[in-house]
Amino acid sequence: MQHALNKTDMNTSVSAFFTRAALPSQQETLGSVALEILRSGRTLNRKAICVRLLGRIDTATSVEEEMHLQELIGLLFCE
Repeated sequence: MQHALNKTDMNTSVSAFFTRAALPSQQETLGSVALEILRSGRTLNRKAICVRLLGRIDTATSVEEEMHLQELIGLLFCE
């Protein structure tokens, strides 16, 4: 049995997929932040990572990106 989607539903589904795929993974983001910190000559620690992530939230271009960064900050403080 085939499930038929109308064009609006299909376009919405495809658009949602690419929106999610456009965001980097948590590992990619943390890796990028770690490299920025180390290349700047600073010590890599929780505080430095948090400050960089907060800076990225200020320049986030979408709600999804902001949520992604907030989730990463939350990971820094869960035990």
